[in-house]
Amino acid sequence: MKILFVSTYPPTRCGIATYTSHLRAGMLRGTGLQEADLPVLSVYPESWQWQEHDIYPLPKHDEKSYTLAAHWVNASDIDIVSLQHEFGIFGGVAGEWIVRFLDALKKPVVTTFHTVFQEETLPYTPVQRTIAQRSDGIIVMNRLAIRYVSDLFNIPQKKIFYIPHGAPEPLRTSHQRLKQKWGVEGRKVLLTFGLLSPGKGIEYALDVLKEVSKRVPEALYLIAGQTHPEVKKREGEAYRSTLIRRVETLGLTAHVQMIDRFLSEEELTELLTISEVYISPYPGMAQITSGTLAYAVGLGRPVVATPYAYARDLLRDFPELVIPYGDTKTWAARLIELFTDDMAREALEKRILTLGRTMRWSVVGRRTEQLLARFVRQKEAMFSHG
Repeated sequence: MKILFVSTYPPTRCGIATYTSHLRAGMLRGTGLQEADLPVLSVYPESWQWQEHDIYPLPKHDEKSYTLAAHWVNASDIDIVSLQHEFGIFGGVAGEWIVRFLDALKKPVVTTFHTVFQEETLPYTPVQRTIAQRSDGIIVMNRLAIRYVSDLFNIPQKKIFYIPHGAPEPLRTSHQRLKQKWGVEGRKVLLTFGLLSPGKGIEYALDVLKEVSKRVPEALYLIAGQTHPEVKKREGEAYRSTLIRRVETLGLTAHVQMIDRFLSEEELTELLTISEVYISPYPGMAQITSGTLAYAVGLGRPVVATPYAYARDLLRDFPELVIPYGDTKTWAARLIELFTDDMAREALEKRILTLGRTMRWSVVGRRTEQLLARFVRQKEAMFSHG
């Protein structure tokens, strides 16, 4: 079977590019497929950088290229297309030009929706509705999203499939050795990582940390990641400066460390490994997917999150870890408990790790390959009976 990914792809630095490269690598590890069986049609915004074999360019801002790309796929030996959909990565209003590709495509396509809305949201949902209708199958990473997509787009639920967001394999290096490497020996580490932008709840996390640090003086909050490129384009590092001033005002300078750079997959895995707790304090409840929370759970890390859509679904068996935004007292009490009660934290780690094992990239890659193979067989059966 030959699967074409349509997506952004490294060296482009965006979440969808990272997701696709890890899913592809997971398929290589978890199935019998080779790199030549998994080509990528890589959407690029400006200048194309030469990449490895089997990675082909799709210029984001050239409308005609979307139709031409579909003709190329139709004439190839590709069996099925795996479309990774996010609104910002394709050209046109709300990424509408990817519809040109789907209109001309004659091969089966299964689309993974990385963003799902619960209600009509202009100008996005009309484009997404068309993509959903043109797709043979739809993959979502949140079980709540099955109903959202079905209701909003009037699509039968049997066409929508849940496959969890992937996560890396645990490292073999010891927790203590990694703490020494990162210079955090003797500290109880709280972690948030990802592209820095307002709306992640970091200001609120600092308020909680103020209470936690009174009981846990060795607490250290690591805020890891560069400023989001769109935020940086609009306002430079003004938001980061605001956070630094807030840290100083709250008297938390000794309890907060910001790691302002792009972090590799291995570095992120190391940071999660040295963390006693990962927190996801999003104030917005509509967030349907969170790769950062998926990584933390995948590695068996204790987590505490606000009840946004992805956290409610992923942590459905851990209700004590989902705490309302603004309930500072309960947030602080839970973090203090996890920092100070080693037995309770280790018991929680084991429970979360059981869930995390189902989210490894090799497992997710194998499940995705099996689903795509099903659609290929269905298409072949249709032709043989035709």
